[in-house]
Amino acid sequence: MVHMNTVNNRHRVILQRIAHRVMLERGLLPDFLTEVLTELDTMQVQEAVAGDQVRDMTDLLWVSIDNDDSRDLDQLTVAEELAGGRTKIYVAIADVDVLVHSGSKIDYHARHNTTSVYTAAAIFPMLPEKLSTDLTSLNFNEVRLAVVVEMVVDKDGSLLDSDIYRAHVRNCAKLAYNSVAAWLDGGGSDPEGVATVNGLAENVQLQDKAAQSMRDFRHIHGALSLETIQAKPVFDGDQISDLQEERTNRAKSIIENFMIAANGVTARYLDARKFPVLRRVVRTPKRWDRIAEIARDHGVNLPSGPDSKALEKFLISAKAADPLRFPDLSLSVIKLMGAGEYVTDSPGATLPMGHFGLAVMDYTHSTAPNRRYPDLITQRLLKAGLNRHPVPYELSELEEIARHCTVAEDAAKKVERQVEKSAAAILLEGQTRKRFDAIVTGASHKGTWVRLLRPPVEGKLVSGYKGLDVGRRISVELVRTDVEQGFIDFKKVG
Repeated sequence: MVHMNTVNNRHRVILQRIAHRVMLERGLLPDFLTEVLTELDTMQVQEAVAGDQVRDMTDLLWVSIDNDDSRDLDQLTVAEELAGGRTKIYVAIADVDVLVHSGSKIDYHARHNTTSVYTAAAIFPMLPEKLSTDLTSLNFNEVRLAVVVEMVVDKDGSLLDSDIYRAHVRNCAKLAYNSVAAWLDGGGSDPEGVATVNGLAENVQLQDKAAQSMRDFRHIHGALSLETIQAKPVFDGDQISDLQEERTNRAKSIIENFMIAANGVTARYLDARKFPVLRRVVRTPKRWDRIAEIARDHGVNLPSGPDSKALEKFLISAKAADPLRFPDLSLSVIKLMGAGEYVTDSPGATLPMGHFGLAVMDYTHSTAPNRRYPDLITQRLLKAGLNRHPVPYELSELEEIARHCTVAEDAAKKVERQVEKSAAAILLEGQTRKRFDAIVTGASHKGTWVRLLRPPVEGKLVSGYKGLDVGRRISVELVRTDVEQGFIDFKKVG
């Protein structure tokens, strides 16, 4: 059974039950089958196969930087200062394939769900916890096998050189986003682990410096400066007392920029070796006209056709002019850009699309094989390339996997959103007829959706929606809530 940390908490138990039900309704497996658990019982830490080229890199100052409560650690990072302002960055990615073999019972479960599902009251891991939080997790002070992406970055943030190989690594410190970000910003004390490991403070600061230059380089070339608000329920005793806003910060920026670069290196590595690539793409926005209309409302004229550099320039100016409302603008742009998807390209093929929001053409998912199945597929392709083995998948099978991963990931996000809405419905119970400021986040034949500015709750506009479009600011009144279905209905007022 999936681990849920069940406590005597009415709201938490309600949300756990809802999450389990919605997983089944969306065609996902909330529990591990008996044969999966039987196969798991035989597993133990594996060493590299004799003859494999595996380096010993356990002496480097590897660190994990993740959420405070993360236990499935997929990546470690470390940096090395070079001459001329250049920096060598190493990203170690957990070798999950060494234990989770293609065609196994555990692989079947992972292939079905394709991702870990993180809800307000329960986590449904893609892999059993014995694997994802232990045997294949890059845990503190444990020697683990990893695939290492090595990158040399110039002082302007551009990538000069790269390499990929296998290695043994050891996590020197388990760090958390919020405490690292506060420390980097000068408003917090040394995070636990940083002060006790000689040279680690300087290394994390070097990583931060390199990440900022990489971020600036990407944005100069059209990557979008988007910033959204994620709301996480806060439990107080047996009550959900609030929704806590989670925003990006400097520590998250380190990991984001390093992972984007590592994913690009991985895609190009496979392509250079004539291997197929499972790419992650966000197509050119179909509703560019509405994005341009929102920009005009802010006094900016965008080109008639999609232009990521022009859009990025507008976003920067909008954030400078109104930083408090910028997340609302970002959310509107994200909704209008459309969802990402997985596609497969054959060796040497030229795709007519890339990742519009990141302004890159060569992009895959490779850095989270404990929690995303496409990353595990990519790892198997990488290791075959490194060992000069044949391609482990037929192109037709990869195409089917890509289609399934897109559908299943969408289902997982809907589970997460529905549980979030159920949590929000609990929070808003008893507040019928109360008025709120809101922004329109969705408008189609399926309905019109709004998000409150405070608390950051999304719901359906059931009255007064005629003529409204994404990005419009309005006042709404709460009409009803339905905790079981995650329904929150509003009507437009004023």
